Amino acid sequence: MIKKRKINYNNIIITIVLIASFTLFIYSIINIFAWYKDSKKTTYQVKKITSTIEVKDIKPTKIDEEIINPPKDEKNPYWDYIKTNLIDVDFNKLKSINSDTAGWIQVNGTNINYPFVQTSDNKYYLKHSFDKSYNQAGWVFLDYRNNINDLGKNTILYAHGRIDKTMFGSLKNLLSSNWYNDNKNHIIKLSTEKSNSLWQVFSVYHIPTTNDYIQTTFKSNDEFYIFINKLYKRSVYNFNVELNQNDKILTLSTCYNDKEKVVMHAKLIRIQNK
Repeated sequence: MIKKRKINYNNIIITIVLIASFTLFIYSIINIFAWYKDSKKTTYQVKKITSTIEVKDIKPTKIDEEIINPPKDEKNPYWDYIKTNLIDVDFNKLKSINSDTAGWIQVNGTNINYPFVQTSDNKYYLKHSFDKSYNQAGWVFLDYRNNINDLGKNTILYAHGRIDKTMFGSLKNLLSSNWYNDNKNHIIKLSTEKSNSLWQVFSVYHIPTTNDYIQTTFKSNDEFYIFINKLYKRSVYNFNVELNQNDKILTLSTCYNDKEKVVMHAKLIRIQNK
């Protein structure tokens, strides 16, 4: 008579758990290596750009400049911010590297000082670097619905929130640092082929992932005014900014974690046409 072997289910379960754990460990190691590789590529790309491209400070001038929606209150910080120098960049050099180049962004008090690009969708530059090489770190890109040379009501820039603080990674730190305490940080500078501009920050927050702040068109000025007031009220800081229905805003969006976003909004206060 042949005896049946008793199956030890405990050993089977332990074996499965060990295999799963080992697989997960290998997968994590591969992801860490890939992240490090992408980070190294991004750092190299940034250094190459900054060593090639000069970002010039441009002093305020009344020539071809427009002051946008000035407040009546002479003590409003707006009047100090519009005295801030603009930036200017040589786009011929940038476009020789990447013809998708749309502008340059600089955010005071952060690591954000990059050219930004635009293509026909909001997916390509999530996984491609400035030189168009494949890279999970991606690059800073303009919403495909926007026209950077004819600014709409809401101009939107996206980038990954990298933990090494590249791309929009340094935006996360604004929620837990003394960034807000320095008024000089409340300014964003843009340079494009057609103009240089200053934007005054009016809202910073993190929120469960939603698309309600990336609306680009509005049925009326009243609808837009309701929209920007909603964004203003979300802010974790009080920027003492006056908003009205004639404003144009800039939105920066990045990941806070897998389920939340960090968002910054600023309004246009000064523009110089080239």
